[in-house]
Amino acid sequence: MSRHGKVLVAMSGGIDSTVAALMLHEEGYEVIGITMKTWDYATSGGSKKETGCCNIDSFNDARAAAVQHGFPHYILDIRDEFGDFVVDNFIEEYLAGRTPNPCVMCNTHIKWRALLKRADAMDCAFIATGHYANIRQHDNERFVISKGLDETKDQSYVLWGLQQDLLSRTILPLGKFRKTAIRQMAHDFGYPELAKKNESYEICFVPDNDYRGFLKRNVDGLETSVYGGNFIDKSGKILGKHKGYPFYTIGQRKGLDIAMGKPVFVTSINPVTNTVTLGDEEDLLQKEMLVGKLNFIKYEGIQDGMDAVIRIRYKDFGSNGTLHTKAEGIGVNFYDAAKGIAPGQSAVFYEGDDVIGGGIIQRTN
Repeated sequence: MSRHGKVLVAMSGGIDSTVAALMLHEEGYEVIGITMKTWDYATSGGSKKETGCCNIDSFNDARAAAVQHGFPHYILDIRDEFGDFVVDNFIEEYLAGRTPNPCVMCNTHIKWRALLKRADAMDCAFIATGHYANIRQHDNERFVISKGLDETKDQSYVLWGLQQDLLSRTILPLGKFRKTAIRQMAHDFGYPELAKKNESYEICFVPDNDYRGFLKRNVDGLETSVYGGNFIDKSGKILGKHKGYPFYTIGQRKGLDIAMGKPVFVTSINPVTNTVTLGDEEDLLQKEMLVGKLNFIKYEGIQDGMDAVIRIRYKDFGSNGTLHTKAEGIGVNFYDAAKGIAPGQSAVFYEGDDVIGGGIIQRTN
């Protein structure tokens, strides 16, 4: 019998999840490894092979580590669950002129729920992943996500959507370590090749990083229906023609294919009129935004006017501001204007290293 109980560990075959599983195994947990197949890239017609979490080599790497250390490993096919929500949401958001974050949607609505469902079926007390973040129980008895020790790898931003029942059963073994230490552990466990393995940053169902091509292949007639809309300036003056509003994102500068004699940026997108507004870099600065589709973590809600550090993208260092209760969600007022706020992206609110909660950016005000 194990010293700490049974834990179902999500294993992608990469260094982080493999080391997480082996750490827990060494600590005395009864580990069961599980690799989730989320997407069959061959069906999307992309130009590259499957990569990251969805290729057979990764499945084999995860299984080999489990076999070598004497714990079971299973492959879980969640393509139907994943595709119905995450991929559909991804397409719908771009067609609505917003910029989605599918990894957040997957963690929030698919991956953790799928893990917990299988954990219950296998009588596992816990689930675990290789994310760089920490979970603890606060004095108010709520379970809180906080930043990982290695701020260059911190993944607390993508976990804001996890609800209390999920957090109460989640273990994140890597949160108290730096990436350099995890690489050394991979060597020590006998997997030097893992320490050299390239990390996967692409969206699992767009492994060639060509989201425009993905949209064209998966939305019938899209390219012809949106081609030739207008680039405009903030006064509404027509500047030229574009290739279709879904193929642009807020803050984009490169690939606009328009000569303006100076750098210009996408500052807003209107799907109704198929127009893309271009402006100067300073036009990307905004002092207010509205955040909806909320999930609260550290507290059950916010105190109106409370201070927070707000991150508006994964690699964002965060901006200071205040949070305000609105009928449609939470209004954010930044002390200094934030750059490149993109509706559809996640906004995550921090108190020190702790995640207060987060939501989806609805609009700037």
